[in-house]
This record gives sequence, structure tokens and C-alpha cells, in this order.
Amino acid sequence: MTSIDRKNFNSPDETKTPFEKGKIETVTVAGVTLLRETLQPGWKWSEHVKPNVKTNSCQKRHLKYIVSGRQKVVMDDGTEVELVPGDFAVIEPGHDAWVVGDDPNVLFEMAAIEKHIK
Repeated sequence: MTSIDRKNFNSPDETKTPFEKGKIETVTVAGVTLLRETLQPGWKWSEHVKPNVKTNSCQKRHLKYIVSGRQKVVMDDGTEVELVPGDFAVIEPGHDAWVVGDDPNVLFEMAAIEKHIK
């Protein structure tokens, strides 16, 4: 059977503001969850998320596509990169990140893929 499932971020399944200066909208389609994150100027993981998760650096693996704004990522080993619109990045655990400049950083992040066995 052929089908097309879709959802629109104009009507997300869920919207959260789990930390100051950030909003996360979620849609799940056919077992694939995608997040749209909007991070405001001044957002920094070590200031706005670290107090909640209580780790020295972010210990989550990220798959990000940058839509607008810029984000600086610094790994625990000192490796640095600035992500700009059009960048797709895989960021391994052990990093800090923050919004660079005066524009919001909007990005899409793959959150989960469930395998469907038929």
C-alpha cells in the first residue's frame, strides 16, 4: 500500500519552552520525529540548559540542519565550529553551544526514528 503521511510545523504535535531563550516544536510522522528549535540571541547551553541536566557539557548526540542564525559549538577537547544557514552537522556528546550574533538561531534536529517491521 502506498501512502504519504505529513504534518506541518505550523501545527506541531508539541511545543515546549524547556529553558530560557529557547522553544522546541515537535512533529512525528510515520515513526520519524523532527524538532524545530528556535534559540534566541544570548542563548548558551552552559547557562540555560546545564543547570537542568547537571552535566559539565552537553552529553547528547545531535543531527542538526541550520535554517537561520548562527551557532558556535565548542567540543570538550577544544575543537570549534560555527554553524551557519545550510549547514548539516553531526555533533557528538561533550560540547557547549551558543547563539552567535543578534538573530535567532532556527534549526531542525532529527530526534528519533522508529523502525516499523511489517
